[in-house]
Amino acid sequence: MQNIKNIVFDLGGVIIDIDVPTTFENFALASQKTMDEVTQLFINNQLFERHETGDLSDEAFRNEIIRLLNLPENYQQIDQVWNTLLLAIPVERIELIRLLSKKYRVFLLSNTNHIHYVEVENILHKATGIKSFDDLFEKVYLSYQIGLRKPHAPIYEHVLLDSKLIPAETLFIDDNSDNILGASALGIQTIHIQLPNTILDHLKAYV
Repeated sequence: MQNIKNIVFDLGGVIIDIDVPTTFENFALASQKTMDEVTQLFINNQLFERHETGDLSDEAFRNEIIRLLNLPENYQQIDQVWNTLLLAIPVERIELIRLLSKKYRVFLLSNTNHIHYVEVENILHKATGIKSFDDLFEKVYLSYQIGLRKPHAPIYEHVLLDSKLIPAETLFIDDNSDNILGASALGIQTIHIQLPNTILDHLKAYV
């Protein structure tokens, strides 16, 4: 990695630990369906994609889950189960990002939805005292706000243009191989996070 001036971080699997199957398991328990049935319903109806691009509002998303899984109309319960995939934010990762921000322009780019993002910021605040990712990054780019989603080129192009970043001077970090390929195709330098490695293993040398 050479001439890096900007670092763009993914959120889930990079800053916060996640476990997507846990949410499917909990929806399966609540609906008395199998985990495979629940997973397939989410995939067939593109619930992640539609919610993460703002095509489905929070209310519409909840109602879709209630309809598809034949659940009681209890939004609080839906949100609780939906958020079970969100685990912990290790404080060391936040401290590393703070150190990196003294040398580089740092950004957040996430495929996410409003329900998850509110809960992630709650987890951030409880773990570190930081109320918002806006206090940690120069700018935060969220798929549900801008209507674009990784790994498609327009979302990376939006970030590059909006923050005036040169691809060759920009490092993008993600845990999803498709997202890495999407960024690489535009000339952005990348690091693919794969467990058990974390950003601590990859970025300490940049501090």
